[in-house]
Amino acid sequence: MLSLMGFITVAVILALLLTNRVAAVVALAGVPVLTAVVAGFSPSEIGEVVAGGLGGVVGVVAMFVFAIVYFGIMRDAGMFDPIIRRIVAFAGNAPVTVCLATTTLAMAAHLDGAGATTFLITIPAMLPLFDRLGMSRLVLTTCVGLGAGVMNIVPWGGPTARAAATSGVPANELWVPLIPAQLAGMVAVLVIAWFLGRRETRRIAAAPAGTEELPTTDVPLDGIGTLSPEEQQLRRPRLFWVNIALTVAVIAALVSAAATPELVFLIAVVVALLINYPGLKDQTDRIEAHAKGAMLMATTLIAAGVFLGVLEGSGMIEAMAETAAGALPDGAAPVLPVLVAVLAVPLSLVFGPDPYYFGVLPVLISVGELHGIAAADIAQASILGEETVGFPISPLTGSFYLLVGLAGVDIGKHIRHLIGWAWLVSMVMLAVALITGVIPVWAS
Repeated sequence: MLSLMGFITVAVILALLLTNRVAAVVALAGVPVLTAVVAGFSPSEIGEVVAGGLGGVVGVVAMFVFAIVYFGIMRDAGMFDPIIRRIVAFAGNAPVTVCLATTTLAMAAHLDGAGATTFLITIPAMLPLFDRLGMSRLVLTTCVGLGAGVMNIVPWGGPTARAAATSGVPANELWVPLIPAQLAGMVAVLVIAWFLGRRETRRIAAAPAGTEELPTTDVPLDGIGTLSPEEQQLRRPRLFWVNIALTVAVIAALVSAAATPELVFLIAVVVALLINYPGLKDQTDRIEAHAKGAMLMATTLIAAGVFLGVLEGSGMIEAMAETAAGALPDGAAPVLPVLVAVLAVPLSLVFGPDPYYFGVLPVLISVGELHGIAAADIAQASILGEETVGFPISPLTGSFYLLVGLAGVDIGKHIRHLIGWAWLVSMVMLAVALITGVIPVWAS
């Protein structure tokens, strides 16, 4: 009975999320409470398991909220402006350097883990260069997607935060062992960008003169453009190196685990506000300016806590795991983390971040635990591809449409152009994770 109710809960949530019938909060919080009532649990029992689930995600929620606010403050203060200008200036007129600059800019812009922000920065900055040189816009979206995807593994990014909430393993503990794999992925995307640039050079050179139709754009070539009076008032150019030093210190604290990620970002927000925007009104305005994006993810994670609390506290997840374990071939269990990692990128076409990390991953973790596989192994295998390097090809994420829309490319052509490269990067990272022992080749 519990197993059936658990699978019904997951199936209904997946169906609602995949068809965009309701908001993630409604599906993740409403459905499990309803199925718990149907399964015969009393309101007090449901309250207890929900409270347990919320306690497991509170740290992730706090980290995400303060991380979004912090990087938003850094953008307002103009910390990214000189970086963008230097990268655009470096690109010049050679397709190879344009592709390398585009990928580097995407990786730098995605430091905050927000796909929409990355695409809003990189596409307008680089699109004029691509059009002026007659380069393919599909190459543009591929370079931007790869750069953003490989950086989406950071602990304040959506996939890792969701994986942490589901697995119960702190986001920092999931991320730090994967840093060598992520660095290898960053090198891989730069190599791919170089290759794509070389290929574009040959294609443009071979094209007959006058055959390229270059779309016209009015996007400024410096990647920044004219700032509004409000934006100019927010900029703090004299504090550029102070903000850079603060950001480096934040990243160092995260890597070294000097404190919990939520405390690191909380302190960082306080310091950033005091330095850049002293005064009650300015500080309140900056927090309010970035509250919408932060709270949208925060409410989703809190709802996920309700979902996980009901499934775990009611015993549904254990019953589901036993049923799934019985259906898993005996020889497949030891290589479950490797299988998850291999399939992670293509699964991004089927499962968005919420359906996968809050619906599929809990079942995979429970199945793995029955065979002695740690939850961290399954979670880390997932974030090597599922909605990380896979998110720029996922039609189940809103930022995907922003990427293809800003670049003006066909969705199907974009997916076909990018998916192979994204899968290759994921396999490079998996290889490094296997070599470093983060992902077990054969779990026993």
